[in-house]
Amino acid sequence: MWDSRTIALVIPAWEADGTLASVLAAVPPWVDQVFVVDDGSSVPVQAPGDPRVQVLRHRRNRGVGAAIGTGYRAARAAGADIAVVWGADGQMDPEDLPALLQALEEGPADYVKGDRFSHPACPREMPWVRRMGGYGLTFLTRLATGIGDLRDSQCGYTALRLEVLDRIPLPWAYPRYGFPNDLLAMLAGAGCRVAQVTVRPVYRGAPSGILPALALVVYPWILARAALIRFVGGPGKGPRGAGLLRRWVPIRSAG
Repeated sequence: MWDSRTIALVIPAWEADGTLASVLAAVPPWVDQVFVVDDGSSVPVQAPGDPRVQVLRHRRNRGVGAAIGTGYRAARAAGADIAVVWGADGQMDPEDLPALLQALEEGPADYVKGDRFSHPACPREMPWVRRMGGYGLTFLTRLATGIGDLRDSQCGYTALRLEVLDRIPLPWAYPRYGFPNDLLAMLAGAGCRVAQVTVRPVYRGAPSGILPALALVVYPWILARAALIRFVGGPGKGPRGAGLLRRWVPIRSAG
């Protein structure tokens, strides 16, 4: 419980058997629920002894965005007020969690996004190729979403008020690594308040999940789609906007 709010962690996990145990061991005692979404791992995730932890499993790999969507819905169905996304790879510092939650209340905000680039350790800790790619995608995401002060579009460390799910078309979201960009566009289109908090960049030698082909070919399409979602999927757009989006921008569900 945090400031009378029920807190759930959503942990998308794929082939994370080497790091997941230490990630779960670091969950603060005041977190109420933990939803580990096993996204079709070859070795299924086993539930630990912690009664707060529930393992949800996709029978096949559907993507990190789809796993987050599954976790969001499960957390809301369980009565959580806020869902925080943690990576199963241990790249999110538990000490930054209170700052994300505080920003939801003090903003006030509907969604808080971590910002690694503003942390003084970023030039030392984050590989320069990732920094350059992240800067470029963040710039393009600013244009697509209209969030002019966005600093780190690809950071996965986030906190969401789950009541916001009533206002955005989450099942339309791109189910893989373009999910953060789509979600930001949906939030912007729905008039939701987005805040940002500086978080520590943590890298442990794992390769990036964003392949060059994805960045050069798929991401421009994702960002164009995100811009369309922003304009036709927000409040007051109604069923006509939803129908246009589904007709002209077909996607697989992230749910």
